[in-house]
Amino acid sequence: MEQLLDFSKGPLFRLTFAIMVLGLARIFVLDLYEAYRAYRRAGDKTLPWKQITLRSLTWLFPVRQVFKNRPVYSVFSILFHIGLLVVPVFLYAHVILWKDDLGFGIPTLPYQWAYGLTVLTIVSALALIIGRAASRSSSFLSRKQDYLWPVVLLIPFVTGFICAHLGVGPRTYQFFMLVHILAAELIFVLIPFTKIAHCVLMPLSQFIANLAWKFPPDTDEKICITLNKKGEPV
Repeated sequence: MEQLLDFSKGPLFRLTFAIMVLGLARIFVLDLYEAYRAYRRAGDKTLPWKQITLRSLTWLFPVRQVFKNRPVYSVFSILFHIGLLVVPVFLYAHVILWKDDLGFGIPTLPYQWAYGLTVLTIVSALALIIGRAASRSSSFLSRKQDYLWPVVLLIPFVTGFICAHLGVGPRTYQFFMLVHILAAELIFVLIPFTKIAHCVLMPLSQFIANLAWKFPPDTDEKICITLNKKGEPV
């Protein structure tokens, strides 16, 4: 068990972390490249940069939207996302692991903050799953992965909480720690290939949405040819 833990904390961690970083970087670069190509082909190259910036900030910090539609569900969603980002990045044990394996360290969360955010993330995830299942409109539109992803994301939080805060025996501790690490590394690998990749695409969403309406100059003619309507009155 100890050898498996050492392998998962060392080489396997570095491999899965590299897959996540390179995969997200690939998606980000490809999206920027396609946006650049679309901008070069566009007939009208003027873009409402102020509006794009404001809409992007609204999407990144959806304070107003929280109280418009399903406010309780929206609050839990925001808390869940905050926990997903803050706890794994700034937890003391994780920072030490990164410093040992990746060669860099960052400031860490105080113990009370880490404990509270972990519990809040677990509670928020459960609330989201229940809320999605209880809402007729959400359950109708939801796919299996929409229920599976919160469960998968919960595993590292639950197992990490057990290892850090519950008095378990050495073998039980090793088992939960192994599940904790392997679940996190599975998430690393899945992130670039699933909807979670929106974490790097979200800042570009409004820019790409506005750019999508900047058609090339000959778009109308090509549409008429495609529809076999060229030369006919509109």
